Amino acid sequence: MNWRQIFLVLKREYITRVRSKGFIWATILVPVGFAAFIGIMVFIAVWESDVAFELAIKDETGNIAESLRNLNERRYLDYSHIDVDSLRTMVQRELITGYVVITEENISDGRNPELIYSGSGGMEFILSVESDFRQVIREEKIRRADVSEEIQQIYESRISLETRRLTREGEEQDDDTIFLSFVGMILGIIIFVAIFSYGGYITRGVIEEKTNRIIEVIASSVKPIELLTGKMAGVGALAITQFGIWILAFMGLSAIAGPVAMSLMEPSQMAGDMAAVEAELPAIFNLPSLETSLIIYFILFFILGYLLYSSLFAAIGSAADSDTDTQQLMMPITIPIMIAYFIMFHTWRSPDSVLSIVSSIIPFFSPILMVTRIAITDVPFWQISLAIVLMMITFAGTMWLSSKIYKVGILSYGSTVGYKDLLKWIRQ
Repeated sequence: MNWRQIFLVLKREYITRVRSKGFIWATILVPVGFAAFIGIMVFIAVWESDVAFELAIKDETGNIAESLRNLNERRYLDYSHIDVDSLRTMVQRELITGYVVITEENISDGRNPELIYSGSGGMEFILSVESDFRQVIREEKIRRADVSEEIQQIYESRISLETRRLTREGEEQDDDTIFLSFVGMILGIIIFVAIFSYGGYITRGVIEEKTNRIIEVIASSVKPIELLTGKMAGVGALAITQFGIWILAFMGLSAIAGPVAMSLMEPSQMAGDMAAVEAELPAIFNLPSLETSLIIYFILFFILGYLLYSSLFAAIGSAADSDTDTQQLMMPITIPIMIAYFIMFHTWRSPDSVLSIVSSIIPFFSPILMVTRIAITDVPFWQISLAIVLMMITFAGTMWLSSKIYKVGILSYGSTVGYKDLLKWIRQ
């Protein structure tokens, strides 16, 4: 192969696409969309969103209303002295959000209290009121049972787990499994979308050149294998450029989002404990840091996955004369990607299961599944190495097959190509 020719094809492919409106708009809109998302999160964090819902409590027991007011004196009003008809009128006139009548049966017989309200507040309001009533009625039942304070504390205690991860080197680390599980799924989805997107670039590019007869001119001076390699490298460089811009934008916006949110907070909010202020910020501003190895593996598996599939996308593009013709030929490429996508949800739940381990080593599944596993759990190095080696060997095979198809397909016109034709081209 002539590497100078490959570089010229790479340069042409890269410059042509990097100047296209589609690439420019996509590169700009993704950071803008992320900035808008950050802005919404900041807005939610600093804006007063606690709407004042006033709930009248007609307490016939004489104990519940006071306990509710201790929980939230703005929401719960003691209207025990007002009759029910008056409370209904107040709700109809929207003077209060609603009312609840507490009777002895609600405590002694376990009858559920009834909330009569105007419909305002939505699900969050109903669930919070239900939680408050459950708590105060339970406390009243315990008080009436005349149990000791120690027994009350035991009954009210809530046990949760604080998890720590022990590395193979014997060091304890903070366990961010939940966060990393979502990171793993996001990285897998990014590779899934990227393979389809950039593979589609190659397919459409080859079809356009065939339709415009440009490919005939190019093929007269460049070998098909050089043309195929240059196209793949050009779109790959385009992908790295676009991802690089997005990553830098993400890092920059994440770095300034926290300080901006804190600067927009009210002085009264800032006067309190700094830990409390940080707790009010959205979780996205206080994310755990990602290990460098995860980022390196993500880039490595993305590149290998792109190379493996892009060669097949180029072959399909060379065998078709239009986007419609590609649909019947895309199935052998689409099926393994979709299978990997669905297995990813199982891997997200159980990264060390037999299905997850075996599937992550299969070359056509590895780009999506292995990155997901690496993010969530400690994957043995031999599994990662085996997946990489198998992907490289498989890429060599797909590249050989694709070059055979590409060599004949780029100069074939006017007929619908099927799988039999592709097999015939490979045997030539």
